Amino acid sequence: MAQPVRVRGLTEQEGQKLQHIVRRGSTSSVRFRRAMMLLASAGGNTVPVIARLVQADEDTVRDVIHKFNEIGLACLNPRWAGGRPRLLSPDDEDFVAVTATTRPTRLGKPFTRWSIRKLADHLRHNPARPVRIGREALRCLLARRGITFQRTKTWKESPDAAFDTKLARIEYAINDRPDRTFAFDEFGPLGIRPTAGSCWAEQGRPDRLPATYRRTHGITYFHGCYSVGDDQMWGINRRRKGIDHTWAALRTIRAARPDGAPIYVILDNLSAHLNWRIRRWAVRNKVELCFTPTYASWANPIEAHFGPLRQFTLANSNHPNHTVQTRALHAYLRWRNKNARHPDVLAAQRRERARIRCEKGIRWGGRPLKVA
Repeated sequence: MAQPVRVRGLTEQEGQKLQHIVRRGSTSSVRFRRAMMLLASAGGNTVPVIARLVQADEDTVRDVIHKFNEIGLACLNPRWAGGRPRLLSPDDEDFVAVTATTRPTRLGKPFTRWSIRKLADHLRHNPARPVRIGREALRCLLARRGITFQRTKTWKESPDAAFDTKLARIEYAINDRPDRTFAFDEFGPLGIRPTAGSCWAEQGRPDRLPATYRRTHGITYFHGCYSVGDDQMWGINRRRKGIDHTWAALRTIRAARPDGAPIYVILDNLSAHLNWRIRRWAVRNKVELCFTPTYASWANPIEAHFGPLRQFTLANSNHPNHTVQTRALHAYLRWRNKNARHPDVLAAQRRERARIRCEKGIRWGGRPLKVA
């Protein structure tokens, strides 16, 4: 009795590569389907079952398995030979491109995006204008027309009625009162787990971390304060966000300028920042709270400094507990503050940015200037 056709035993690298292609897809539908065939065969599925899974002929499945057993993962790459000339007219190609960029739901289909197979089937059975085209020819046509498979982007605009007023106040504090302007925000949550990143290493020999994601230590939040004028940053880790922690941070900011003159603190619209007790304390202590507009947390200057904090202390890390993680954050902050830019350089940069915005006719935040 003949033995069933199956792939040979996969090596660890081959299994990881096939799993990566199947899970994350591939720019080539041929590589994706062949990887599915090999993984299914390695999982014990028979050739008829695999053929129904990928909607292919059983002989095609057998050929792919035999080819893998001979040359390994090189069998995933298609080897195209010359074919017959294209039979589609330019008008047909335009129709295909328009259909590909139209949402399937608008054409009465019960799905939100096209696959190559679904698009080719729709074009073939379209009663208004049938177009017979193979899957690979369709892929090549879309590539020639600059139509690629892309992730959908989301966007939102701030509904804040006081958007311009809030931005103008923040701009005034940063540009005209930088020595008395501070920024405050929370950064997190920070968990205890190996965190991937990037670093210099020999080609093909990246730095590796254990692949464990068990969170047994809970989380913390870094409450950060940033002084705009002298480019200094400090903060502390807390187990949660709350009014008490926000209040404590604001007191440290007020203590940074003990002369009693007014100061400005830029912060977002978290409920812990809007509490009436904090507002009353701010009025009594000459602290003006400059809230960012809704959905515009980018207007807080401290946001730009959270990126390096994550990149240079959390990425490529495997901290055993929150104590070690907090020490690493504070060590970076000490180094950062010691190597801060000179206040005169910062002031010159702010003036130059304001001059460029004036020449371009835009205000701080990218919006056009209002005509008087």
